[in-house]
Amino acid sequence: MSLAGFFDREVTIVARDLLGATFLVDGVGGVIVETEAYHPTDPASHSFAGPTPRNRSMFGPPARVYVYRSYGIHWCMNFVCAGASAVLIRALEPTQGLATMAARRGLDDPRQLASGPGKLCAALGVTRAFDGQWLERPPFTLTLAETPPPIVSGPRIGISKAVDKPWRFGIAGSAYLSRKFPRAAAPEVPSRGRLR
Repeated sequence: MSLAGFFDREVTIVARDLLGATFLVDGVGGVIVETEAYHPTDPASHSFAGPTPRNRSMFGPPARVYVYRSYGIHWCMNFVCAGASAVLIRALEPTQGLATMAARRGLDDPRQLASGPGKLCAALGVTRAFDGQWLERPPFTLTLAETPPPIVSGPRIGISKAVDKPWRFGIAGSAYLSRKFPRAAAPEVPSRGRLR
C-alpha cells in the first residue's frame, strides 16, 4: 500500500494504524503513541462547517499535513485522510534528535518533550509553514511499526462537541501520553495497513 493509499481510508482506522509508527521531521522525532480522529460529520472537526482558508488542507488529497494554531498559542499537526477527515498527532515517544527537542522545549525530561499536540509541534519545529505539505516528501519520514502495539481508546481531549466519541487512541501503558486513559479502557487490536 502506498502512503497515499494508507491515508485514503476511514479516519479512525488510520488513527489506530499510526500508533507505533516512527515519525521524523528533518531527522528529529520518535514513535507516535497517541492520536485523535476527526471526521467531517463530526461537530468537533474543523471540516464540519466546510472549507475555509484556515482548513483548506483538510479538503485536499490524503497524505498531507494540516497545521493550525490552537487557542492562538500552540501549533497542532494533523495528517489528512479520506474525505476531509484528519488524524491529530497528540503525542510521541522521542527517539531521535532528543538534544534538539530539549533545546526547542527548554527542558530535558523525555516524557515531557512531546506529550501533547502543542509540545510535539514545538519539539519538532512544526509551524504553519508546514501546512499542506506532503507526508511522503522531505522533511518528513513516516515508517509504520513492524508489529502493531496494544491499543486503548477513549474520549477525545480539549473539545466541547461530540465529547462522547471514543476517538482518542493510544499505546497501552505508554509513559509518553498527553494524559492517561481511564483504567476501564481495554486494549484492542489495530487494523494494520502496510506501506510498501
